[in-house]
Amino acid sequence: MNDNIKNLIIDFGGVLVDLDRSRCINSFKKIGADCIEEMLNPYYQLGLLKDLENGDITTDIFHEELRKAAGKDITDSQIDDAWNSFLVSVPSYKLDLLLSLRERYSVYLLSNTNQIHWEMSCERFFSYKNLTAEDFFEKIFLSYQLHQLKPSKEIFQTVLLETGIRAEETFFIDDSAVNCKTAELLGIHTYTPKDQEDWGHIFK
Repeated sequence: MNDNIKNLIIDFGGVLVDLDRSRCINSFKKIGADCIEEMLNPYYQLGLLKDLENGDITTDIFHEELRKAAGKDITDSQIDDAWNSFLVSVPSYKLDLLLSLRERYSVYLLSNTNQIHWEMSCERFFSYKNLTAEDFFEKIFLSYQLHQLKPSKEIFQTVLLETGIRAEETFFIDDSAVNCKTAELLGIHTYTPKDQEDWGHIFK
């Protein structure tokens, strides 16, 4: 870790929250939505899922279009439960790590995500120690709100512009090497952790 680093930008899926693609696909298959498998990628979503994460469609439209694609009369709650099964948990040691890092750095969240996942995560994962998601980060940047997706340069430029932080003083942690490559092109330092890695070692 460079001694000049003042800011951290941290990804959500695969870095903080553990993911289970197989569980998610099986959950959708149980409700008759086999079509989800071709859309669900560990790093970048496709089709309806990409539109949802880019904020191009609302949650209501996503529900309706998924029902059409599946050809089944599936309820909104069934769809949401199946979709949320992609997210397993945020280990408590990572939440404690975030709190300790905030004492040393300005910590930001940058995630390709959607309203369904984010609302569930705020309720289930970030309520740790009676806190809220906002207690763990200086500011939160979510793709569906920004209408921008990693690995575009634009989403990183948005973070730099809105926070006023300098790229050379910033460290980005993301489980996608492609996302990290884009950040590096802008002068941001990066680290790509392995699946379920305890990446806290880079701060010791």
